[in-house]
Amino acid sequence: MKILHLYHDIMNLYGEYANVAALKRMLEKNDVACEVDTLSVGDELKILDYDFIYIGSGTESNQKYVMEHLKKYVDDVKAYVEAGKFLFMTGNSFEILGKKIIDAKGKAHAGLGLFDFTVTEQERVRNTADAIFSLIQDGENSSTVSDMVSGDKALVGFVNKCSTIKGIASPLFQVKMGLGNEGKGKTEGMVYRNFYGTHLTGPMLIKNPFFLQDLASKLCGKEMDGEYLTYEKAGYEITLRELSKRLENK
Repeated sequence: MKILHLYHDIMNLYGEYANVAALKRMLEKNDVACEVDTLSVGDELKILDYDFIYIGSGTESNQKYVMEHLKKYVDDVKAYVEAGKFLFMTGNSFEILGKKIIDAKGKAHAGLGLFDFTVTEQERVRNTADAIFSLIQDGENSSTVSDMVSGDKALVGFVNKCSTIKGIASPLFQVKMGLGNEGKGKTEGMVYRNFYGTHLTGPMLIKNPFFLQDLASKLCGKEMDGEYLTYEKAGYEITLRELSKRLENK
């Protein structure tokens, strides 16, 4: 299994290296041989060589920087996604795949154009919130999404962003607590084939061991054993319980 942690050095705002480390550990615990490459803007990319690519969150300036670099490989990225290979992007990284990003000064930056959504940033305003999300189980992507997470497990984490996103046709999550694509909206993230994008951080795969387990299972095409995730699962249950109390007290 070949994994690429892309822009590991400049899109690592919330310790996203832990997402890749968690996935690698899961695979190795289940006797799946894997190698992880860490590449960035100074490297030539062979996108189609990989089974799983991860990009984390960065500052708004670094986001634009890597967007320009990745434009050189846009045809490969599109072919990779259309082939059903796994692309997982957290924080503001997935925003670069849309039509454009309008920055806080009103300047429009052309995105990679894989999808039709538009991102608008706000000046000197950051929206932050703890989050409880649930997977959307209907619509054209239901068969892709519904087998991603064990049962009806909610996902937990944190969202920190200065943007709103309009025009996402296939959101990944329903918002129970926290921020959606359009701020107070009820849906969040995006899913298409095996591309998953979300602003949820934490790091996400550490905070949500059930999601980690099922993502790895889907990647490998066989059930992964997550029995070793004792502390991670206990931490998840505590976080979900405490956040849920806030909803009950509203």
